Order: sequence, then structure tokens, then C-alpha cells
Amino acid sequence: MNRSTRYRRVSGRWKTTRTGRPDQDPIVLWEEYQRTESLELRNQLIEHYLPIVRYTAERIAAGLPHSVDVDDLMSAGLFGLIDAIKSFDLRRKVKFKTYCSWRVRGAILDELRANDWVPRQVRSKATMLESKMREAEEMLGRPATDQELASLLGMSLPELDKLMRDASATTVCYLSDTAGDGPDASPRSDLIEDATSRDPIAELQRKDVLEVLTKELTLRERLIVILYYFEELTMREIGLTLDLSESRVCQLHSRIVARLKSKLVRRQDELTV
Repeated sequence: MNRSTRYRRVSGRWKTTRTGRPDQDPIVLWEEYQRTESLELRNQLIEHYLPIVRYTAERIAAGLPHSVDVDDLMSAGLFGLIDAIKSFDLRRKVKFKTYCSWRVRGAILDELRANDWVPRQVRSKATMLESKMREAEEMLGRPATDQELASLLGMSLPELDKLMRDASATTVCYLSDTAGDGPDASPRSDLIEDATSRDPIAELQRKDVLEVLTKELTLRERLIVILYYFEELTMREIGLTLDLSESRVCQLHSRIVARLKSKLVRRQDELTV
């Protein structure tokens, strides 16, 4: 059997007893609070109606990104509940639950708007565009083309393109969100490309190519390749390092390049797999 709460005074504090009427406002507690405006009684009213705040916050959060914390919405809704308790007039014979729900919802929405970096006009355009796209898809049985969507909206293609660019500014990707569903989903931050890092596949391929091309070179020939192409030394500096003349280094370098080109052509299929 559904039971709601009725309040009675016990040792200076309002205690609860059960009645057979669900969702009943604690009238006696309200009368005592509006007569005394006691903070203790106000806190008891807040505790009694707190489930309304949670219910409203969870309903609003269901249509928001996962990065929005329900507890943050509840904090905003709690201020709405407190304002509702302060301004409620018991003599109007209105159920506080109905009055409170609107005040809590309004407080949460005001907090969301205050923290929204997108102008309201742009947000409105994005909502309108999304609605028209759904309407066009239901009517056509498929996603509408830009031309069809522009015709439905009564605008030109350049105007539609501008509207889409404006609407795209309302989409935010939170790095803390997960990419995909399931227990193995990883944060989006793990999927961001690091432009400063080297491609491990390219590095492995580069290593394989060097191994194939240089494994038949002599030690001196390998040193010339490394010093010239990787250490970026000049022919003269390489000659001083290897105790060779600059002209001799040039001759060896030309011979090495010719051999490598020939080997690269013969093994092209192997290296490009």
C-alpha cells in the first residue's frame, strides 16, 4: 500500500508518521515554517522535497552529453528549491510539488544557459536545422540532399551552408567522453593524433629498407651513407673523418648511390609490400 509522510512534533523536532495518502504535502510543517521562518524547519522541508530535485536533474541530464554531471545539476536545482520554499504561499491552496518542479527546472536551465558558450541565437538555429532535417528524412524516407533541404527551408545553397557552419559551432567533443560503448571503450583523448610523434609503421618500414639496401655494403661505404645522409656532414668532413680525400669520397658516394638504385629497382616489390 502506498504511504506518504505526515509530520508530528516530537521533542522540539518534526518527526514523520505514515498515512495512507501518497504525495501529501506536510501541511502542519508548512504552517509552522511560514509562521516562524525557522531555518531548522526550512531544512526539513528541503530534505522532504529533495527527491524532486534529483528527479528533475536526471530528466534534464538524459538529453545532455555524458560529461554533464547530474550532481552539478542538482546543486543548481537545490537553489531553485530553496527559493521556491521561501516564496511559496500556503494560502493559495496550490500543491507545492507542482510549483516547486517548475522552479527547480528553471534554476537548472538558467545554470546551463549561463555556462553555455554558444549564443542562444546560434543554439536556436541549430535546433531548427536539426528539426528540419528530421522532417525532410521522414518525408523522403532517406537523408535529404543539400538542395532538397535548402528548398524546404526556403533558402539558397550558400545560405544553407552558412547555417550549417553556424550550427556546427554548437557541437562540442569532450575529451573525457568515451569513444564507443562497452567496457573496452577508451577516452577520446587516446584517439587524438600526436603530430610530433613518428609513425611506428613508417619507422619500421624505413628500418627494413635501410637493412635491405645496406646489408651488402662494406663498413666504409655504410659510414659514408650514415655520415652524409644522417649526420649531414660534407664530403670534405667525411674525408677528414675516414682519412680519405674529398674527391675519393665523392667517387665512393657516386658508386654507392648507383648500387643502391640498382638494388632498389630489383627489390621494389619486396619493399613496397
